[in-house]
Amino acid sequence: MRKFAPIFSALALCAAVVSVQAQTAGTPAMTKEQINARYDADMKRCDSMKGNDKDVCQKQAKATREEQKADAKQAKENAESRHDANKEKMEAEYKVAKEKCDALSGDAKDQCVANAKTRYNQ
Repeated sequence: MRKFAPIFSALALCAAVVSVQAQTAGTPAMTKEQINARYDADMKRCDSMKGNDKDVCQKQAKATREEQKADAKQAKENAESRHDANKEKMEAEYKVAKEKCDALSGDAKDQCVANAKTRYNQ
């Protein structure tokens, strides 16, 4: 039984790594607080281990934290890019709508411009 102990430790460690990866795969970006809480929990789980298993567990916890930070940064950048693109589209559409209003005159033109401003958040 003793000669199988390292194998059981390695299998348990692999199962833990797969479990952590499964939990983080495909999940939406986490907040800093969530990332730090997950990291603290992972590091606490590593405290019960010894030797190389503990070192590997700690490295995995740190790697998972860095991956989650990168995912959060990317999600933020994507959201900002989408917001900027939508804003530019709205401005372009507003210019088109305003140009269409130029065919009108008087109150109709004023109302058309006001509607365009409202519709395109100008």
